[in-house]
Amino acid sequence: MKAIFLKEINAFFSSTIGYLVIGIFLLINGLFLWVFQGDFNILDYGFASLSPFFFIAPWIFIFLIPAITMRSFSEEIKQGTLELLLTKPITLTNLILGKYLGTFFLVVLALVPTLLYIYTIDELGKPQGNFDSGATLGSYLGLLFLGAVYTSIGLFASTLSKNQIVAFIIAVVICFLCYFGVEGLSTINLLGSDIYALEYLGISYHYKSISRGVVDTRDLIYFVSFIFLFLYLAKLNLKRQTS
Repeated sequence: MKAIFLKEINAFFSSTIGYLVIGIFLLINGLFLWVFQGDFNILDYGFASLSPFFFIAPWIFIFLIPAITMRSFSEEIKQGTLELLLTKPITLTNLILGKYLGTFFLVVLALVPTLLYIYTIDELGKPQGNFDSGATLGSYLGLLFLGAVYTSIGLFASTLSKNQIVAFIIAVVICFLCYFGVEGLSTINLLGSDIYALEYLGISYHYKSISRGVVDTRDLIYFVSFIFLFLYLAKLNLKRQTS
């Protein structure tokens, strides 16, 4: 599994795509938070808070993470190297976990430079350090879990097609529906009553819950279950293709 983990990282950074994807993520965040005027500009926001960042990051993740994961299994299926990998002393579970952890590590790397934002709002606060550290740390934890879920969805999508673009589109659609779609359905008036219970099934509800700085075991169980569900679906699909 360690070899697969390192292989994923090396493959990602052996081309310009790896640097380009992370660079675009940081560029878009930087433009919205510090350059473009509007509701997301921290300097115009009036408060020493990273709330605008934690609002737009899930949107960017919807496109960033599928771009990272789209080649994970699609390329193996297209080149016919998936069967070759499975002839080596590695189980299908370890293969999936190795690719998952390698891809998720890249997502974490994309988030690391944004920690500078914490220092920035700490300096901008009046008095200095006047920001909600609990909510900020909770929001970063929420982003990590969100990234972990999107990565599992992206890996599953990459097992569905040997075409990377198709895998990318499938992953984007699933991530969007799981995050925003369920929340949107919860506001639809059905038979004279709002079905608010659906909101609890959406990723958005649990992400916002952790972002408040309170770590609830129900939210953790939800994210972990979601991750294992899509990794299991990926395993079933790969097993069907190699049987």
